[in-house]
Amino acid sequence: MKKTFECDAKIEYLNKATAFLEETLEEIGCNMKQIVQLSVVLEEVFVNIAHYAYAKADSAGNIIPDTGSGQMSLTLVAENGNLSMIFEDEGRPYNPLEKEDPDVTLAVEDREIGGLGIYIVKKRMDDVSYEYKDGKNVLSLMKKL
Repeated sequence: MKKTFECDAKIEYLNKATAFLEETLEEIGCNMKQIVQLSVVLEEVFVNIAHYAYAKADSAGNIIPDTGSGQMSLTLVAENGNLSMIFEDEGRPYNPLEKEDPDVTLAVEDREIGGLGIYIVKKRMDDVSYEYKDGKNVLSLMKKL
């Protein structure tokens, strides 16, 4: 099974993307725990793409979230007991896997801001990879079902 959802990389499409994911997971027989875990993963990645993929930079080079627009897609592939979630966008090249994992042993107030979302994604999925190919960011996530 292979299905693709495409939309503007805007936060207002998160609910539609989540519904697409949940309906597909129900179709392939996932249990509620799997659906919730994968929905959290979707939300983390989707929000990052929506906020930053097409964002513009100020004169100092700092990224200003939600200042650009473009498309994104989510392709779901279920085969051989695995589910792959493939996110693509044509925003600036960015590999979220290069960000150092946060030190979750520190108290919340002592941690640096950012990085927790992709850390959660890496912990929930069995395989995570990134490539920049044909002008697109491609983040591939795999979960054994």
